[in-house]
Amino acid sequence: MTLSRWVLHLPLTLPSRAYAVALVVALRDSLGHVPELDFGEATVSAEDDQSRRTRIWCDARLGAGRRCVLPIGHDGRCR
Repeated sequence: MTLSRWVLHLPLTLPSRAYAVALVVALRDSLGHVPELDFGEATVSAEDDQSRRTRIWCDARLGAGRRCVLPIGHDGRCR
């Protein structure tokens, strides 16, 4: 069977983008072991402006199937 990529849209009620990012970080920490979830590609957007998404992690490819786990725009080398 050929697998396709899907995006889940799950509206949330939170006070700010920072809270949305914190929730994605918590979800990655608790569900990061599930190989079907690609948290490196996670973005957040306002419900009424879904075309303007903010990436959360750098996600640069590091080789050997690894990706950078640091926040987008981080200082220093990827890890």
